[in-house]
Amino acid sequence: MSVRIAISIGDYNGIGPEVVLKSLKSNKLTDCTPIILGDSKIVDFYSDLLDIPLEYNTAGTMESVVEGQVNVLKCMDERTIELAPGSLSKTAGKCAMLAVEKGIELCKSGQADALVTASISKEAVNLAGYHIPGHTEFLAEKTKTDDFIMMMVNQELRIGLISTHVPLVEAGKWVSRERVVRYINILSKSLRQDFGISSPKIAVLGLNPHAGDGGMIGREELDTITPAIREADSDHHIVEGPFPADGFFGNRTYKRFDGILAMYHDQGLIPFKTISFGAGVNFTAGLPIIRTSPDHGTAFDIAGQGKANPDSFRQAYDLAKSLAKKRKESA
Repeated sequence: MSVRIAISIGDYNGIGPEVVLKSLKSNKLTDCTPIILGDSKIVDFYSDLLDIPLEYNTAGTMESVVEGQVNVLKCMDERTIELAPGSLSKTAGKCAMLAVEKGIELCKSGQADALVTASISKEAVNLAGYHIPGHTEFLAEKTKTDDFIMMMVNQELRIGLISTHVPLVEAGKWVSRERVVRYINILSKSLRQDFGISSPKIAVLGLNPHAGDGGMIGREELDTITPAIREADSDHHIVEGPFPADGFFGNRTYKRFDGILAMYHDQGLIPFKTISFGAGVNFTAGLPIIRTSPDHGTAFDIAGQGKANPDSFRQAYDLAKSLAKKRKESA
């Protein structure tokens, strides 16, 4: 079964174009059609600069996309493109978001089966007028999705987050009984529908050190998280917790679970990136479209030097392809 995978080029002054080129150069295209959203000027620049030759078809519209080949779909004005690897640019931020918007449009219309987003600079896109905390929230807004969750995936390790791109001082305010219940159910639904786990086992982390230590270090676990775990619909899943986050990862308890719900960004992301060694995938569960992304940023410090590791992007691409096939089969 062949699927079409849209790829937003990311911030073209970061490592996005490099990891995209490296990944597609080594990828067999027998069962998929990658469509890079950007401009051939960007692809040619990095192909020449980093000696990553890549054959591709230039497509002005989706009607001219060639199946089974790499395609570059023009979605920005090449006259505005200012290629300067490693630099922060308002124009690069604007072009990055134009590519994301095009990818969302293609997936919503059914012209693409999934979207893989290369990394953006939040500072650059905000300079360009997109006042957003990140990809996840923008995708939810554009697809009119209320029930979604940012999930980090690396093989059997899957971590969902209650709060994502909010200041740490505000993260605790996000931990409500209603939200914990809702996110458990969103996570469970995704594990069943997207990952094929019929009765997922979910671990819920505590908010405070030592999961509150019986109320001695905060009462959120007693008053909010534990009641939410009991309330969560458990017809198709098993929920345990709240677990102290440090011991949970330190003694590898995470290996016993299909999914983990963390209370805030760094609680989930620090252990995830440590365990995954830069090969993880950011997956937005709950959206009507499939969206994955590598788990790294723009890495301006090494942009244009040929040093970027494409493993995370490759995993993001492969996961998008796998999920797209599953949805097509079940449609």
